Amino acid sequence: MALPMGSAWAAHGYGIWGELKYPDGFQQFDYVDPAAPKGGELRMVSNLRLSTFDKYNPFTLRGSYPAFISSLMFESLLTGSLDENGTGYGLLAEDVSVAPDRLSATFRLRREARFNDGSPVLAADVKHSYDTLIGPHVNPGYKTILVDVAGLDVIDERTVRYRFKKPNRELPLTVGGLPVFSRAWGNQVDPKTGQRKTFDEVVVDAPIASGPYIIGPVKFGRDITYVRDANYWAKDLPARKGQFNFDRITVKIYKDNTAKLEALKAGEFDFMRIFSAGDWARRITGKRFDTGELKKEELKHRLPTGFQSYVLNTRKPLLQDVHVRQALGLALDYEWMNRQMFYGGYQRVQGLFGSTDCAASGLPSEAELALLKPWEKSLPTAVFGPMAVAPRTDGDSSLRGNLKQAQAILKAAGWSVRDGVLTNAEGTPFELEYLASDEGGVRSTMPWVRNLEKLGVKMTVRVVDFALYQEKLRTFDFDVITLAFGGTHTPGAEYAELFGSEAAKTPDSGNYFGVANAAIDDVLKKLAQADTRPDFLTACRALERVVAHSHLMVPQWSGNSHRIVFNQRRLGYKSPMPVFAEGEDWVLSSWWTK
Repeated sequence: MALPMGSAWAAHGYGIWGELKYPDGFQQFDYVDPAAPKGGELRMVSNLRLSTFDKYNPFTLRGSYPAFISSLMFESLLTGSLDENGTGYGLLAEDVSVAPDRLSATFRLRREARFNDGSPVLAADVKHSYDTLIGPHVNPGYKTILVDVAGLDVIDERTVRYRFKKPNRELPLTVGGLPVFSRAWGNQVDPKTGQRKTFDEVVVDAPIASGPYIIGPVKFGRDITYVRDANYWAKDLPARKGQFNFDRITVKIYKDNTAKLEALKAGEFDFMRIFSAGDWARRITGKRFDTGELKKEELKHRLPTGFQSYVLNTRKPLLQDVHVRQALGLALDYEWMNRQMFYGGYQRVQGLFGSTDCAASGLPSEAELALLKPWEKSLPTAVFGPMAVAPRTDGDSSLRGNLKQAQAILKAAGWSVRDGVLTNAEGTPFELEYLASDEGGVRSTMPWVRNLEKLGVKMTVRVVDFALYQEKLRTFDFDVITLAFGGTHTPGAEYAELFGSEAAKTPDSGNYFGVANAAIDDVLKKLAQADTRPDFLTACRALERVVAHSHLMVPQWSGNSHRIVFNQRRLGYKSPMPVFAEGEDWVLSSWWTK
């Protein structure tokens, strides 16, 4: 599949570095059972924080959509497998070809591809979907990751060509993974105004998409059932064989975690992922576990750790000094928390790219230095030394020693303690607000709050309802929050949404840190445009060094396994779990009812 440079791809799939696990003509993915029985019902809980939903459109900003609607109803030109990364195989498209100069990618649609209303999936639908996703009525994240896409041309009824502004190894996979939906979805004329709806007015119109499920019975505020489309067009495709086996998938909504746990023990649903170490160690018990009906299982994976962290909003005056941010991080005693609160179930987050080849370590390489040196004046000096590591409080280190170091840093930055309060030369007290949307996150934050008090820093905790929390995040109206950022083996243009200068000034972007740095922008550009794997690794490691030494976050913790509970009398799956399986995707796509 990897043709010499100067030739073009023309294949059943695309790999960022030219390698595909599954050859042309493969029968099915290794982790599925092609003979899996069809039928039955999967009952599970929402994986979203929301306690309800009020729309079916997952792409617009306003309102809340039901869990799993994107993965069950919408499809794309290419689809990935769960046992490799950085690849995509033809789904709506039967093949993809990338031009020798990497400035375009051409996709030819399958003649058998159909939407759930029976209409064919045509090139015009692909263009309509792309134009809509970069339009004014959707999440701005799409526009950010597609910033280097020059446009989409309809070549003929079933062929489209994406044009790129510059060569980018990831863009064919990015555009190949965009959701495709019908032009007819929400395209009715309002009889009162005589006007067609704008996309943000497409709210409870059932999606006209090509996925394996359609919307069935719905109880707003309680649950939604997806029903398998009996006429699903792709059920015999290699990339779909043995998958989407349940006739019905009912997603139940509970208002809090306690209600979920009690409902699980009562047998109200069949599957749940457990995120709380305390729940896993102490509260997953009961009669149905004793009889063997419900089973606990911890499944190891090879997913990136991501970078769940406390986010420090550098738009706020008190958080603009990198040294001050470093001092705040020294007050977090992770080792004590993991021992006393998490039952030893986690490991500390390190950098952006833990458990991937992108993770930086030790001193920067010559290639990294060459990338960073031109920006030396705008970067912390520490960037050019050893990679930052989260402070520890075990072994030769201690919380007392870390707090002394933090005091010295704060003093050098112009802060001193007066009557137990940290103030600057103008007498301004150092006061922050930690914003949360649930009580669960507050408990794990309080030890940090108490340690900050020893430095004279007052951090109040404010818990608000989720709707207000979302609004404050959209407008960056917070000091400190907790966010869980997913990891990736193949970071690219999407990281401009998190760390790019343009995103910093765009409401509702992912740049919650407020960072706007030309050096980071340059590294992000090099990352997205890397032509070789060595250049790619140089750029992502350089990015990790700059972000880590900028102390934009106080790293939290991560797990290296999926903790699941399921009804083993009702549900079956092919073992082992694919190592790159994300959360519930494996269950939804590959499990079955016994």
